Amino acid sequence: MSGLPVYRWRLAPDGLATRRQLRAMGLRPGGQGVVAEVHRPRRRREPLVAYLYRVDLARPVRPMTPSRTAALEKAMRARRICPACCRDAGYCIPRSLGMCVPCHDDPARDRVVPEACRVR
Repeated sequence: MSGLPVYRWRLAPDGLATRRQLRAMGLRPGGQGVVAEVHRPRRRREPLVAYLYRVDLARPVRPMTPSRTAALEKAMRARRICPACCRDAGYCIPRSLGMCVPCHDDPARDRVVPEACRVR
């Protein structure tokens, strides 16, 4: 226990919301601390815990600027480029493999020098 008020699943009072619920309302916690917890019981396991924030202290979500959008697109593009073959895989490369699935499955596949596939 963390010393915070604990409510059972679906029994939290009005005026408190989880991060997802705040986001659905177009809000964010805005630096406020967690004020309560919701515990969802599960069979033979520890309960799931969700942290609650006050809705009246929440702030509006910051708007996505064009530069933030461009930076996000560049980062997502970099996650799709296979470091072994320098091709856009069309999906985010699994961190567990470190390369696209075809390169992982076929070690004899054509390889390119990693410096040649820099994302611009």
